[in-house]
Amino acid sequence: MKKNHDVLLILEGTYPFNGGGVSTWAHMLCDKVKNVNYSLYSINAEFEIKSRYQLSDNVKNVIQVPMWSPLEPQEMIDYGKKYYKFIERKDQDDASEIQEVFLPIFERLIKGIYSETTDVEEFDDTIYDLWRYFQKHDYKKTMSCELVWKAFCYHITDVISDEPYNDATLLDLTIAMRWLYRFLLPISINTPKADICHLTISGFPVIPALIQKYKYGTPLIVTEHGVFIRERLIAINTSEYSFFLKKMLIKFSEAITELVYYKADKILSVNKFNITWEKLYGANPNKIEIIYNGIDHMQFMPQPKPEHLVGTPTVVAAARIFELKDVLTMIRSCAVAKQTIPNVKYLVYGDNNAVPEYTAECRRLIAELGIEENFILAGYHSKPEALFCEGDISILTSISEGFPYTVLESMSCGIPVVATDVGGVTEALDESCGFICKPKDHVEIGNRVVELLLNKELREQMGVNARKKVVDNFTIGKFISEYEDVYDRVARKEKVKEVVEPIFIQLDEQRQAAS
Repeated sequence: MKKNHDVLLILEGTYPFNGGGVSTWAHMLCDKVKNVNYSLYSINAEFEIKSRYQLSDNVKNVIQVPMWSPLEPQEMIDYGKKYYKFIERKDQDDASEIQEVFLPIFERLIKGIYSETTDVEEFDDTIYDLWRYFQKHDYKKTMSCELVWKAFCYHITDVISDEPYNDATLLDLTIAMRWLYRFLLPISINTPKADICHLTISGFPVIPALIQKYKYGTPLIVTEHGVFIRERLIAINTSEYSFFLKKMLIKFSEAITELVYYKADKILSVNKFNITWEKLYGANPNKIEIIYNGIDHMQFMPQPKPEHLVGTPTVVAAARIFELKDVLTMIRSCAVAKQTIPNVKYLVYGDNNAVPEYTAECRRLIAELGIEENFILAGYHSKPEALFCEGDISILTSISEGFPYTVLESMSCGIPVVATDVGGVTEALDESCGFICKPKDHVEIGNRVVELLLNKELREQMGVNARKKVVDNFTIGKFISEYEDVYDRVARKEKVKEVVEPIFIQLDEQRQAAS
C-alpha cells in the first residue's frame, strides 16, 4: 500500500485563518490532493482565534506562529488547543557564551545582509549556525542581551558608514533590531519531521523549511504566487520608513529570496511572468516549472443575473481592500464610467478590514468624487460562485498579481473581465474574453468598462469564449493532478538519495580503511 506523503505546508497571513487567492489555492490542495497528510505551519501577525475554512481530513495538524504577538517567542498556538510550550527553555545563557559563540555568527549575519552581492552559500552557513546555536540557547535571552544590542549598533554603523544616508537614528536602530528579532523567531522553534516542505512565499517563512533541511535533509518545494521580492520592493519603496530602514528591509529580503531559490528543490510558478524575477534572483532554471491555478468549473457556472440588478449596468469585483489591489484606481474608473452611464454600479466584495487606513482612504475618495451611490464596498460574500453572476462584467485593477483566481472564476461564470496587465493575467485573459489595461490608468479602464457595458453582443460573446478557455485549460482536476505528480517526483528523488548516499559513504570508508 502506498504511504502518504507528510507535507509541511508553510503559509504567511493566509490559510486557514484569512481569505484571498493563496488561501483558495491552499484549501484546494488540502481538500483535493490524494495520498498526502498536511501539517499547516501558519505564520500570522497575532494569534488567530478561528479557522476561516472547514479543514479537510487531510490536514492532520495546524501549528500557529504569532510573529508579532507579545508572547514569548518559544510559545506557539496549536489550532483548537490551549497555549503550550513548543520547546522548553534552553540552558541558562551567560555573557561569555553569547560573547564567544553567538556574536561572531551575528556579525556574519549583519555583514551578509549588507553585502553588495549575496554570497548565498555563506549566508546559508550563517543561518545554519544560528539554528545550531538556538538548539542549545534561549532565543529571547540571547537576542535581548545588551551585548547583542551593542554589537548590532556597532556593526550596522560600520556597514553603513560609507553610504550617503548613514544617519540612522536610535529609533531606526531599535526598529531594525526588532525586525531581526521577529523575522528570525521561527529559528528557535522545532517542527515535526516531514517528507516534503511546501513553501507558499519566497521570503522569511522559509526558516522552518531550512530547519527541516538542516535536521533531516527534507526536500523543499516553493510555489511562487505574486513574486515576494517584487511585492516587497513595491511596499517598501512606497512606505514612509527612513532611508536606513528601507535599505535594511530590501537587503534582508533580497538575501532571503536568493536563499529560498538556492535551497529549493523545485520552484513552481503560477505563471510565466514570475520566472523573470526568479532568474534575476539566482533561481536555477532547471528547478522551475509552471503549474497554473485551476478552479471547479462545475461550481463556477453561468447563472441568471439577480432580479434586483436587472436593468442596472453592474461591475463586480472580488478583492481584499488593500494597496496591491489598487482599489483607488478602480474607484476613479467608476467616476469615468459614470460620465457616460450615470446609473453604473460597482459592487466590490472583499475584506474591508485588511488594512483599515486604506479602506478609509477609499471611502474618502468615493465621497470626494460623489459616487457613493455608484461604488459600493460590499464586504464579504459567502458564495463566490454567485458573486460574479451579479455583474455584467468584472474588474481587476491590481498592481501585482500571481495568477488570480478572481479572473478565472469570473471567466468560468461567463462574465468578461476588464483587468490590468500584471503578473499572469494575460496568460489567462486575452482579447477574446476581456480587455487588458495598463495599471493605474483609470481613464482607459473606465472607457473599457463603458465599452463592454454598452455592447451586449460583444459582452455575451466574450463570456462564451471566457468559459470555454477555463474549461479547456484551467480546471481543478488538471491542477490537482499536477501537484500530485510533483509531490511523487520530489519524494521519489529523496528516497533514491537516501539509498544512494549511504552506499557512497560506505565506499569512502572502505577506501580510507584500505589506504
